[in-house]
Amino acid sequence: MTQLLLLIVALLVLGHVPPGRSEFKRCWKGQGACRNYCTRQEAYMHLCPDASLCCLPYTLKPPPRPKGEYS
Repeated sequence: MTQLLLLIVALLVLGHVPPGRSEFKRCWKGQGACRNYCTRQEAYMHLCPDASLCCLPYTLKPPPRPKGEYS
């Protein structure tokens, strides 16, 4: 009986655990993640629609702008 009770409690607790990495929204063409803070291996690029930071890994660089776009 105690094992059944322990199993039910464990299943209830595991059912309320939030998902891991899927909680972050993607940004910058799917390369970055919207977060409140960027990690040490990431750089802030711009704001996401929900006003959080779009964090990109340092290994990824934004594509270069065409020369005459903002002249």
